[in-house]
Amino acid sequence: MAATASLSAVAAPLSVAGLRKPLGASSFRPLQPRAARMTTVVRASASSSVKEKAAAGLTAAALAAALVVPDVAEAAQSLTPSLKNFLLSIVSGGVVLVAIVGAVVAVSNFDPVKRA
Repeated sequence: MAATASLSAVAAPLSVAGLRKPLGASSFRPLQPRAARMTTVVRASASSSVKEKAAAGLTAAALAAALVVPDVAEAAQSLTPSLKNFLLSIVSGGVVLVAIVGAVVAVSNFDPVKRA
């Protein structure tokens, strides 16, 4: 019953009174351009400071040392079966996606379309 009422409301004829009005200056008002805002320019530096390099090296060393400890290594290897299946499904989906993209690139390079 409710579906019939909603369908009849959708199928009702639209009013066409507004379509016969002439398009004058009063009805057509384009948007006004906004004033340009001041923008802040950020320059990226390719060279990192000595402190950043030291922090990155220290972090890598701490991670490597933590993985050498048997307790931490054991905790990293004990994944639940559901988590392991979830991660494997993500990896397999990525492999399929890479295979599809690789096939598209290979076909497009092998058989290019010549347009005159």
